Amino acid sequence: MVWEIIGWIGTAVVVFSMLQQRITRLRLINMIGCIISVAYNTAVGVWPMVALNAVLTVIQAYNLVVLWRGRHSAVTYSVVAVAPSDPIVAHVLETNREDIATYFPNYDGNADLGFLVMKGDEIVGIVLATRDHSEAELVLDYVTPAYRDFTPGEFVFASDEWAAHGVASVRTLPGGPDYYARVGFTEAGGVWHKELSHSV
Repeated sequence: MVWEIIGWIGTAVVVFSMLQQRITRLRLINMIGCIISVAYNTAVGVWPMVALNAVLTVIQAYNLVVLWRGRHSAVTYSVVAVAPSDPIVAHVLETNREDIATYFPNYDGNADLGFLVMKGDEIVGIVLATRDHSEAELVLDYVTPAYRDFTPGEFVFASDEWAAHGVASVRTLPGGPDYYARVGFTEAGGVWHKELSHSV
């Protein structure tokens, strides 16, 4: 009876993992479910299922290692400058409209600069900013749910594209998330600020 309950728990965990939008969370929870299933099937002697779940556990563990090793790699992510009026920007904003409204309820569409964060040919983030001489203010810094466990936005702030547009520093709107501390920003009065290392 106890092992049967454990078996059902393993199945429930695997199913729950498939509901996750974030890639790392999906893989981690799925791996835990597979480990539980390995224990259950070993106890009841269903060896084909032991083998299946053991292999799936190894695959998920390997993929997690690859994901975490690549999260700070410039080879993994690239930055493409785009005009805020570009149709691709409108498409990204419309596709993620509800999620963007949740995190950036005051975004009004006003921007002078735009950057897309790419992983291969997939758009994983978008940064829009207004410009005041050599300083830019971030009005939108959005990452899609699947990649929110990572910090792909860090590559935007290391990009030479800012210098190409005459920008030497960037700041956030008041009340920006603490994530900016991890990508080299300093906080003062509720506003995060970063001096860019590229010459203008």
